[in-house]
Amino acid sequence: MRVVVAGGAGFIGSHLSDHLLARGDEVIAVDNLSTGSPDNIIQLETNEDFHFVEQDIVYGDLHFLNVDAVVNLASPASPPMYLAMPLETLAAGSEGTRHLLELSELHGARFIQASTSEVYGDPLVHPQPEDYWGNVNPVGPRSVYDESKRFSEALVMAHQRALDSDVGVARIFNTYGPRLMPHDGRVVSNFITQALRGQDLTVYGDGDQTRSLCFVDDMVRGLIALLDSSISGPVNLGNPAEITVLKLAETIINTTESLSKVVHLDLPIDDPQRRRPDIALARELLAWEPVVELETGLLATIEYFKSRIDQHPLFG
Repeated sequence: MRVVVAGGAGFIGSHLSDHLLARGDEVIAVDNLSTGSPDNIIQLETNEDFHFVEQDIVYGDLHFLNVDAVVNLASPASPPMYLAMPLETLAAGSEGTRHLLELSELHGARFIQASTSEVYGDPLVHPQPEDYWGNVNPVGPRSVYDESKRFSEALVMAHQRALDSDVGVARIFNTYGPRLMPHDGRVVSNFITQALRGQDLTVYGDGDQTRSLCFVDDMVRGLIALLDSSISGPVNLGNPAEITVLKLAETIINTTESLSKVVHLDLPIDDPQRRRPDIALARELLAWEPVVELETGLLATIEYFKSRIDQHPLFG
């Protein structure tokens, strides 16, 4: 297939591009590099089946592309980034998604929307199944991301109902692995960076809040399974193994053999207390579930950070 990966220079998008190319697809990565990095796709520059288009999906005309599938991962995804770019985040989820849907409809291409577990907000149901409508603050600071993704889902499903579009929606839960940026505000990258520098690990609240962490290779397998299917979804993609934030901090300190200590800070506004996917639908319809153990994934991520910490100013 000829696949457009919007956000293709980002964390998950670059890994998805790797996997699609490895199986013989042609990839057109579209990214405005506001949060993505050329470093994430440097290994693909010599691949004749890889093409990079530096363009903003909100403003750019992509109708000149002839494609078989579109995967929309284009959005700031970490709290510091979307809080610093609130209007851009909302525009990516609305106008950006609409432009990519129009591109896919022009060519009869399958369209995959990367949504998020944030659509569940601070959930009152645990674990979260796809038929749970969520507990979201629509006017809080995090709403620029939450509501952007919720609107994207609504837009995608409206296109399916009105135009019989071939679409799929993936609700992505916490994902980690190599190519995470050190200051992106995600708990894994924050803790690893702090541990390698010998800094205190900052745990918000008492640390009893939980996260469910999925290694990026597992996540990409799930996205490709959805892409290759005819399933509309939404479908949860994530790891149902749950860990407290405090336990994660202690695990990373031990794994890095760091002398760092844990310090506790006040909880951010609207920070979810528990987050764990119900992946029964993904298991049934996509024959997918994560297989990478947390210890294995953390070791790979730590090695990536170690290899980069002296080479890049953001890691230094």
